[in-house]
Parts: sequence; structure tokens; C-alpha cells
Amino acid sequence: MKTDELVSLLSARVAPVPAHAVDRRFAMALGWGLAGAVLLLVVALGIRPDLAEEAGTLMFWLKPGFAAGLALAGLAASERLARPGMRLGRVNAALALPVLLLWLVAALVLVNAEPAQRAALVLGDTWKSCPFNIALLSLPLFASTLWAFKGLAPTRLALAGASAGLLAGALSALVYSLHCPESAAPFLAVWYVLGIAIPTAAGALLGPRVLRW
Repeated sequence: MKTDELVSLLSARVAPVPAHAVDRRFAMALGWGLAGAVLLLVVALGIRPDLAEEAGTLMFWLKPGFAAGLALAGLAASERLARPGMRLGRVNAALALPVLLLWLVAALVLVNAEPAQRAALVLGDTWKSCPFNIALLSLPLFASTLWAFKGLAPTRLALAGASAGLLAGALSALVYSLHCPESAAPFLAVWYVLGIAIPTAAGALLGPRVLRW
């Protein structure tokens, strides 16, 4: 059999990929994952009782703003890495920007704070539990984002797994902001970033094993 005939035979039964298939798959995955994360928050941690009052302050919105910005960048990275041979390009800058802005705000807060107050601004009251709570809430989202990747065609598996974990971690941080009593930028710059880094690292380790095709 000639090469042209073999290619024709192999491609004869290949159906075209539906338009926006990647977008729809991630939308479905994130819908289920977010529902699971919110349910886990309500059952395991609860929503802070003064949420409506705190939502009227400017500093409250630093948490969801940072998490949402990072989640959008993580989604852009995931949708690119779900396609074979795609590179991140300018998405790398979009991933770094929310973290760098948060660190800049945290540095300004610390510089202007009294030396005796700086440790409290970094540690808050919940530093021991915050990153692990974010990692816990990321589990439904992590599973759903890996499922989304599994049905697509990633080729850079470690990086794809890391982006799945980062997306899950950023969205879980967004959900966790409904419970978290902390608002200081230095606290968020350390413990929220660490909480998001946990599923990101797990994704990098699991990606080559789970996403192989």
C-alpha cells in the first residue's frame, strides 16, 4: 500500500472536531468543579457570617480580585495547553501579573506598617490552615480540570497538569474568600499563593501519568 493510500484510509473515518469543543469541555468541567468546591466549603468550613458587611470594604475585594485574575489566566493557559503543540506565549505574562501585583501591594503595606505589626500582617490568625483549606477546596476543581484535559489532546503533560492545578487552585481561592477572615495583602501574598501552589505542584507531578494518551 502506498503512503497516500494509507493516509487516505486512516483519515477516511475521522470526523471534524466541533467548533469551540475545548471551550465547552472546560465550561462543563468548571461548572461541576465550582459546584463541588462551594458545596465542600459550606459543609466543611462555612461562609463567614459577616460577609455582607465585609463586602462593603475595599480590602475585601483584593482576595477575589486576585483569585479571579489568576483563574482567568489559568484558564487561558489550560485552553492553549489542551491543544497539541501549543505554547503559552504571552499567557506567561498574564499568569505572572496577578501574583506580582499582589506582592507589590503587600510590600507597600509592609513598608508603611510599624515594625511590630509586620509579623501579624503576614501571619494573620489562620496562616496554619489557610493554604491547606485552599488545597482542600481545589479537589473537586482539580478532578474536573484533569477530566477536561483527558478528553482533549495535550502534549506537554507536566505543564498541562500544572495549569490544571493552578486553575483549580485559583478558583478554590476564590471560593475560599467567602469563608476567609483575613484581608491583609501580606497574608494573601504568602498563604493564598502557597495554597494555589499546592495543586499546581501536584498537577505537574500527576500530569505525565494521568494525561498520557
